[in-house]
Parts: sequence; structure tokens; C-alpha cells
Amino acid sequence: MTNLFFKNHGPFNIDKLLKLSEVNNPLKFNKIKILNINDLITATKNDITFFHSKKYESIALTTKASFCITTKNLSHLLPDSCNKIIVENVLVATAKITKTFYPEAVNDDFDVKVKNINKIKLKEKVIFGQNVLIGKNVKFGKNCLIGHNSILESNVVIGNNCSIGSNVIIRNSIIKNNVNILDNCVIGKKGFGFFPNKNENFKYPHIGIVIINDNVEIGCGSTIDRGSMSNTVIGKNTFLDNHVHIAHNNKIGDNCIIAGQVGFAGSSTLGNNVMIGGQAGISGHLKIGNNVKIAGGSGVIKNISDNSKVMGYPAKDLKQFIKDNK
Repeated sequence: MTNLFFKNHGPFNIDKLLKLSEVNNPLKFNKIKILNINDLITATKNDITFFHSKKYESIALTTKASFCITTKNLSHLLPDSCNKIIVENVLVATAKITKTFYPEAVNDDFDVKVKNINKIKLKEKVIFGQNVLIGKNVKFGKNCLIGHNSILESNVVIGNNCSIGSNVIIRNSIIKNNVNILDNCVIGKKGFGFFPNKNENFKYPHIGIVIINDNVEIGCGSTIDRGSMSNTVIGKNTFLDNHVHIAHNNKIGDNCIIAGQVGFAGSSTLGNNVMIGGQAGISGHLKIGNNVKIAGGSGVIKNISDNSKVMGYPAKDLKQFIKDNK
């Protein structure tokens, strides 16, 4: 995957990359050049990837990466064409290598290069309120609105007929046509990504982006984190209520309705036409099928198949929940 918004400081010779990243490796690899780090699916030849859970076994078997950071117990599941770099903590090693490629992606300090919209040419393309600030590499389509005190930091692309509310912060995002983002939202900041490592928490660089497709509405006070390595995606015609949190790498399908105060942990996939009641929680690395209905206050900790209705904690089939709680 070519990174749209973050500078890749590679390529690196594999041995130099591991040394710079402080990743111990007893093997030598004949000065093979590595272009990028990517996930198991998108990695191609001359990329490095990572494999840390048997949950991704089927993907690992087909990865095209030249190198993979993994554990001894998982290494046999990788293809012979992939060189194995055996480590004790895959996620910490991956974070260190990603930081070597993309050092600017670790922190999300405020954008010091923003300018008042009155001082740039974009003022002729949009209708805007007071105190609107715009960063570098920001693009707008036609017929867009921006509310008071909103900041579009660096690396934002907005399509046609979009409305951005007041007190909104957006960065590292692609927003397509006919999208409404209501007041006090934060979109495209880094996610809650760090790994405990002895006496410190090692922060993971977030090099993905947020993609919001056509005809989406994001309610007041909602937060959508950009992806850590893949992207966070909101499908077309999906509506989020107020105070919804979508963490890094989530893929939300088309035509979904998500009520207030719902929270998603990272890296889950939501199908199309899903309805979620208020204050439900979706755990990480799950697959929620199409046409699923999740009752308010539920806690989802397992995959849910298509056309299911679930309720409770842990969430279970609705009829079974009612029977168990008569």
C-alpha cells in the first residue's frame, strides 16, 4: 500500500532496518532491500509484515511479503518464500520498525502550519464561519460549509456538498460526497495504540488514514481514529449518532445505523445494514455480518453471523437472551 499522507523514509537494507529499529535477529540476509512495512494482505515483494495471532493463519499462508516478524510458534504457518524474523514480542518489534519507516506518525501534535482561511485561496470555494484554520494539502469539492472554530489540519480531502460543523478537527482523512460532520467531532487523529514494554509503553505509529464514503452523517462529539497500518473506513449511507467512538482499523459497512455512545475497539469489520443500539460495545478483531441487529447496552466479544439479532453481555441470540432472563 502506497502511503498517501506520511513520508516513507525507506528503503532500507534489511539488516540495517533491524539494527536501526533495535530488533535483535541472529540471521544475516545478504543485503536485501526493504521498501515498506505493510499488513499481511497488502504486503508485496520487498515489503516486511507481521504475524502475531493464529486468528490470521489463513491470511499468513498467502502473504507475498519478503520478510515477516513473528514468533517461533507461528513461523511454520508462513510460506517458504517469506523470511521469518523470530522475536519475543511481535507487536513491539513491529512498532519499532514502523517508526523507522515513518517517524513523523508517532505523535499528533497540533499543526503549527495552519493558516486562517481568509488568507488562502480556499476561501473562494467554501462558505465558512469565524476562526476557521486550514493546513497544508487540504482540498475541497463544490458547495461545502465549515462551521466556526473548526480546524482542517494537514492532509484532508473533502468532496462535494459536504457540511463540517463547528469546533471540528480533521486530519489525515478522505471524505467523499454529501457527508455531514456535526459539531465537536475529531477525525483522523492517531488511535489508542501502544504496547507495554518493561517499564514503558511503546507508542505505535499510526500510518493509516480515515476514509468516509458518500452520504454519511457523523453525530456531535464523535471520534474516528485513523488506521494504525490499514485504514479506518466508514461505508456509504451510514449514520453515526452522537458520541460514537470508532477506533483504528475498523471497517464499517454500508447503510449502517449506530446509536449514541457506541464504542468500537480496533480492527473489527462490520457488514452492511447493521443496526446497533446505544451504549453497546464492540470488542476488537471481530467480524460482524450483514443485516445484524445489536441491542443497546450489549457487549460483543465474539463474531456474529449474518442476519443475527443479539443482546446482553456477552451478546447472545436475542431469543436465547429473553429465555434466560424471564
